[in-house]
Amino acid sequence: MSKLLIKNAKTMVTCDDQDRVLENVNLLIENGVITYIGPDHQTADEEIDASHHLVYPGLVNTHHHLYQTFTRNLPDVQNMELFDWLVYLYELWKNLDDEVIYYSTMTGLGELLKTGCTTAFDHHYVFPQGSESGIMEAQFASADQLGMRLHAARGSMDLSKKDGGLPPDSVVQDIDTILKDSERLVKKFHDPAEFSMHQVVLAPCSPFSVTTDLMKETAKLARHLEVRLHTHLAETMDEEVYVKEHYNMRPLEFMETLGWTGSDVWYAHGIFFNDDELKFLAKTQTGVAHCPCSNMKLSSGICKVPRMLELGVPVGLGVDGSASNDGSNLLEDLRVSYLLHRLNSSTKAPTGYDILKMATRGSATLLGRKDIGSLEVGKAGDLFMIDTRNLALVGTLQDPKSLLGTVGWKNSVANTVVAGKVVVRDGQLVNVDEREMAEKANAVDFQFLARK
Repeated sequence: MSKLLIKNAKTMVTCDDQDRVLENVNLLIENGVITYIGPDHQTADEEIDASHHLVYPGLVNTHHHLYQTFTRNLPDVQNMELFDWLVYLYELWKNLDDEVIYYSTMTGLGELLKTGCTTAFDHHYVFPQGSESGIMEAQFASADQLGMRLHAARGSMDLSKKDGGLPPDSVVQDIDTILKDSERLVKKFHDPAEFSMHQVVLAPCSPFSVTTDLMKETAKLARHLEVRLHTHLAETMDEEVYVKEHYNMRPLEFMETLGWTGSDVWYAHGIFFNDDELKFLAKTQTGVAHCPCSNMKLSSGICKVPRMLELGVPVGLGVDGSASNDGSNLLEDLRVSYLLHRLNSSTKAPTGYDILKMATRGSATLLGRKDIGSLEVGKAGDLFMIDTRNLALVGTLQDPKSLLGTVGWKNSVANTVVAGKVVVRDGQLVNVDEREMAEKANAVDFQFLARK
């Protein structure tokens, strides 16, 4: 039995039902699960002195494209909007292989861990011909090496350029191949048990890259296998125009006809829902992953998060693809979300603490998990710590609950713990040599970008 004690924490923001903020407390994690929070010292195999630290629940990322880590900061796409951006980058992404996936995943997940994220969802949907096998295996291998919880999507595309979609022929697959591989990967990797480290989601890419048959059959398969469903929706006006022209419906109405609404479904972005649609999302408990940095970079628009929270729509936070962000830092998206909605909604905007809860409990809800997202006895031992002795925090400690939104944290966190194991210590990844990994990842990236 392994025991980790977070000793004498200066301030602990629990994000529990009572929104408790605890001072000078101890937190014990046994075999990955929190078993004690209180004033009494507990015996443990390992102790971390938190007497100068803020302690928060681990952040939960609900939308990412980790492979895009290797196409960050490309000059040719920096001023493009989504459709043109995708068409350009598909010509690079069609050369993906499992080595590129492994190192791009290591890079993105490593950055997430160093900035307080303990559970990530990745939406992978590009399976180039000749390199289809081994992609999700590489992702789970990366997560296991780093020590992170991973929800990975078996994404898909079956509508190429020649059929009226955006992706090239070489990265789409037929429905039978997609469904067969989806079932294989769910059986191989999906663990529905409490405190699981691996889960699988079925996630066709978007209305402009998949057929209606694929959407319908994927929904049927997901519900048969009891896994969740995810896709992009209502991200841009171009998408809305496309769906109206092709299906004579608005995007959400279209999803409803395909069986793609309900508490087991969440969409990425959700910018262009009208008020009636937001009420429908709340009624059906269909969720939305808010990705503010990506939406701003691609000039997509502003998600109606204040109204969603008011109505009770399930909302989580996501970084989106590293090529539209261009990072894997959920703390940054947390603060950007706070600032964006202050600008756009003034006094109706969520508080900094509201955004923190969106990135913890809200995100956990989207992933269908009740065992993560807060610091409570019986919950997973996932947390991160920030050292208050840093100059950037002078004068900021009056409101630890809102600090990450109102002030923000720009550096690596001091420590990150996942399932009771320290995976970031003193700002550095524990389970890999960061410098060695970065050198190898850069070499693989340069080779990848040079492919024709």
